[in-house]
Amino acid sequence: MPLDFTVDPELTAELRAEIIDLWTDVSNAGGAVGFVPPVTAELVRPTAEKQFAGVAEGLDVLLVGRERPGGRLAAVLFFEDQRFNLMTHWRMLKRVMVATDAQGRGYGRELLAEAERLARGWGLSGLRLTLRGGNGLEDFYGRSGYKEVGRVPGAIRTAPGVEHDDVTMWLELR
Repeated sequence: MPLDFTVDPELTAELRAEIIDLWTDVSNAGGAVGFVPPVTAELVRPTAEKQFAGVAEGLDVLLVGRERPGGRLAAVLFFEDQRFNLMTHWRMLKRVMVATDAQGRGYGRELLAEAERLARGWGLSGLRLTLRGGNGLEDFYGRSGYKEVGRVPGAIRTAPGVEHDDVTMWLELR
């Protein structure tokens, strides 16, 4: 069941709540999207509002995927502008998330393919993302064409004595 994608939908209170709920669920399932479980929507909300502010300012772009039929929010990512004039030719993908109960349906691949399609249409040279190493994400993104271009050992601490590499991936679009 493919997703219906919307680029830069209106950030209504309802959509904000849906994204925060998705973000909370993904975080609590162990997803590497800025938090360590357990988290609540109240804990996620301030970080989400900062991400929404970039969209509201017109600097960043929100991509949402909804299931057919029904229209349930199933996938989200943000194209983040680096706010530096020497880096306007590429974007950072942030908060790449798929609903936890939709894992294994190919939504993540669909989301990345749509992000690539859009970025190519905008004339961007590349897409960059960072991830928390040790969760198999390098392979997941690698299957969509992303290459590892940097790694900082132990840069992400999720608990005392538990450190993960901060991995940078790049998708060349030229």
